[in-house]
Amino acid sequence: MSVQPRPAPGYAGDITPTEAWDLLENREDAVLVDVRTDAEWRYVGVPDLRGLGRQAALVEWVSYPSGQPNPRFLEQIAAAGVTPGDGRPVVFLCRSGQRSIGAARAATDAGYGPAYNVLEGFEGATGPDGHRGHVGWRADGLPWVQP
Repeated sequence: MSVQPRPAPGYAGDITPTEAWDLLENREDAVLVDVRTDAEWRYVGVPDLRGLGRQAALVEWVSYPSGQPNPRFLEQIAAAGVTPGDGRPVVFLCRSGQRSIGAARAATDAGYGPAYNVLEGFEGATGPDGHRGHVGWRADGLPWVQP
């Protein structure tokens, strides 16, 4: 599978949740990094990559509850087995596809990647009814679990 990312400044580009799954499915060396907060992982769920024989790396981009950038972000990505310059695709996912842009840029600046942002994130932006979940990873029917 060849990913056709939408152009984006500062990282490899934006891909849909389904394109992210296809990339992960077809590239054994690809890594999914979920950059949401611990509370989001626990209460909303996480991508389930067990069917691909691996799991998503859970690395907060912004620490909760402080709202401050995670000072160990790049160190924690490295702990997930990614090395700057190794050429492994790194796919960043957040709630709606916004925080993960900053994560993809920071990773690219540090030599990781190609780094991709997942459009719409795990559960998308708030819809007209005031709720999330109309778009994104879960709405696309991709595997996920509630820890």
